[in-house]
Amino acid sequence: MTFNSLAFVLFYPCVLLLYFLLPRRARLPLLLAASYFFYMYYQPSLIFLIFGTTVISWLAAWGISRSHSLAIRRLLLSLTLIVCLGTLFFYKYFDFLMGSITGLIRFFGGTASPIVLSLVLPVGISFYTFQTLSYVIDVYRGSIPHEKNFFYYALFVSFFPQLVAGPIERPENLLPQLKEKYVFNKADAVKGAKHMLVGYFKKICVADLLAETVNLVYNVPEEATPLGILIATALFAVQIYCDFSGYTDIAIGISRVMGIRLMQNFDHPYRARTVREFWSRWHISLSSWFKDYLYIPLGGSRCARWRHMLNLMIVFAVSGLWHGASFTFIVWGLLHGVYQVVGQLTKRPRVALRARLGISEDSRILHAWQTACTSLLVGFAWLFFRANSMQDAITLLGRFFNGAAWLLPFSLKENLGLSSVAVLTVIVSLALLWLMDRLVAYGDGEDGSAVLVRDGAFVYIVWTLLLVYMLLLASDKVSTFIYFQF
Repeated sequence: MTFNSLAFVLFYPCVLLLYFLLPRRARLPLLLAASYFFYMYYQPSLIFLIFGTTVISWLAAWGISRSHSLAIRRLLLSLTLIVCLGTLFFYKYFDFLMGSITGLIRFFGGTASPIVLSLVLPVGISFYTFQTLSYVIDVYRGSIPHEKNFFYYALFVSFFPQLVAGPIERPENLLPQLKEKYVFNKADAVKGAKHMLVGYFKKICVADLLAETVNLVYNVPEEATPLGILIATALFAVQIYCDFSGYTDIAIGISRVMGIRLMQNFDHPYRARTVREFWSRWHISLSSWFKDYLYIPLGGSRCARWRHMLNLMIVFAVSGLWHGASFTFIVWGLLHGVYQVVGQLTKRPRVALRARLGISEDSRILHAWQTACTSLLVGFAWLFFRANSMQDAITLLGRFFNGAAWLLPFSLKENLGLSSVAVLTVIVSLALLWLMDRLVAYGDGEDGSAVLVRDGAFVYIVWTLLLVYMLLLASDKVSTFIYFQF
């Protein structure tokens, strides 16, 4: 089920009611059963996949914690990596790899038919796989002790608010909270409800609304106009942010009501002044995961300069591939890798140039310029992320850089196929999003929870407007979250 479905509207209150009414010892089986039911609602047969991954990783960590032999510890870690990543590869990348090999053979004049299994991608497999790997690796490193209670570990892997689209939690943060004795707290309930309202507004009133406009361009690339591509790509940047951060807000809010604080996953990414800063603000749980478990083990920045640049490219290529089995995602990741490499190579000349020109690092003009440049670079990469295929991406780029097409008369109806009412609705949604963002500050609390920066009647009027507007735009059609496909 999705957070914006009727099934969840019935599911969550029932779980919440039992969570506070049942004795503490019953909360573990309740949450574990609820989490497995939540997952089985998508694909019942694949419950064995997540359960099998959970069992294997827990047993491997148990063996690692008890063994004093480095060889055995390494063997158990290697087996876990092979099984978990192998399962992820099989379901997510097998068809892509076979198709790529077949295409390469045909390119060089050979004949081959692709082996296509048409496997159903298990929802959330990329997220819970990384979560299990972080646990086993941390036990291997001695960073955390092995969790003796298998059922607490199973709940850590399958905790329903963040199961299918994160944030990718670390065991040292989530596991202890699952064991804590918690009684109903009004302050937590109010903060959690506000977080959920923010998330639902982002999803229903912004992401789903903008998706219709973006699809009109990206689903028919051969008819797109340059201005239409520019506007649709800018709107997609907002759409994917509101869709993904909206899911995270709802997940954080759901958990907060139960006294469980998930990690912050977004921190105003489009305010970043560099692409590097963007990645410290966007999908924080994933970027920090890659930093701790891939970038640093590769050598990070404590190596030769060429190796440092190579490490950056490897990490972002893998990041792109993590998002999907398509060359569009790989190109998207590599673009961000190139941005990082160029940023590192030009850092000293840029600093020297600013010093020569007498431009302060705190200059508002410089800040605005850097933010605008970063947004353009990130926006250009989003084109590949959103394109349905590499052919579509090439078509869109070809039409965008067609100089003659820019001279055509401007019309929103011709460029985006929107009526005046649709344009007005988009404008109102974006305006309310900006207003909400001005009223709510993220990251002020230790857990990154939403905190009102103003109080009084005006604030509550705005919250009421958001709720009413959300109800007006809500429809019977349930849309999935973008990151469910990853």
